[in-house]
Amino acid sequence: MPQLFNVIKDLIRQVTEVGLLLVALFIVIRILFGHDWLAAANVVENLTTLIKSFGDNGIAGLIALVIVLWLFANRKID
Repeated sequence: MPQLFNVIKDLIRQVTEVGLLLVALFIVIRILFGHDWLAAANVVENLTTLIKSFGDNGIAGLIALVIVLWLFANRKID
């Protein structure tokens, strides 16, 4: 049973890594090619909205932001 959990954790870790790489790629594409080139991937606006929502929620938003940052900072890269 612990092997199953390790497989699931590894799968989630790999999917998260791919997602973060895609976000970085979309940001670079958006910066290089401009606003109208990739209208379907509004990554920059979505990140801006997310950051604003953390700020609008006061101390609860700050705590949530710290938790998210802690989770990303403590991930192991193999």
